[in-house]
Amino acid sequence: MNNITILKEGYPLIFGALAVTLLIGYLFGPIFAVLPALITAFITFFFREPYRPVEEDDSILYSPADGTVMAVDQFYDDEFLHAEAKKVTIFLSIFNVHTNRSPMHGVVKYMRYTCGGFEPAYKGSAPVVNERMAIGLENGRNRVLVVQIAGILARRIVSWTSLGKDLAQGQTYGMIKFGSSTELIMPEDVEVLVRKGDKVKGGITIIGRQIAE
Repeated sequence: MNNITILKEGYPLIFGALAVTLLIGYLFGPIFAVLPALITAFITFFFREPYRPVEEDDSILYSPADGTVMAVDQFYDDEFLHAEAKKVTIFLSIFNVHTNRSPMHGVVKYMRYTCGGFEPAYKGSAPVVNERMAIGLENGRNRVLVVQIAGILARRIVSWTSLGKDLAQGQTYGMIKFGSSTELIMPEDVEVLVRKGDKVKGGITIIGRQIAE
């Protein structure tokens, strides 16, 4: 069984919910504490972070998130790649692990936080109108842009990285709280290995592979 830790960002919510559970149980009896106990268990479950050893390979791009592939598109990226690109959009339900992982080894060359609304993450308008955080990674071989997008329940995007930081492939660099989506934007010469409807796992599922020259 994989080792699982609980992210420190969850501690205030977990301990707060636990305190409410104990108080309700003390004042009204154990039966009334069942629902808050279940809520406490779910919050603990949500902030889990499974240990995932990653086999580094600079020819592949791992999924940056757990979830379901919503779309695979081609478009012109004018934010970081400034070229024709491919985009894989992943929807994270409240039951998925919500941390984001670096799809490749690289240096953070670009970061942009955009304040926005909170439409459901599965809606096509969410990447345009919702709160989001974009980071651009670069190494000697590849460049990618990863975008964290808040959803209707996700009210905070958390980032644990900064400009100039070197991220290992599969390294956790941030999370989105309570329902969200993540985009991986890749150069046109990357072969996409997933399609709409596929289930993916961050740091495990291979999203793309560099096409051999």
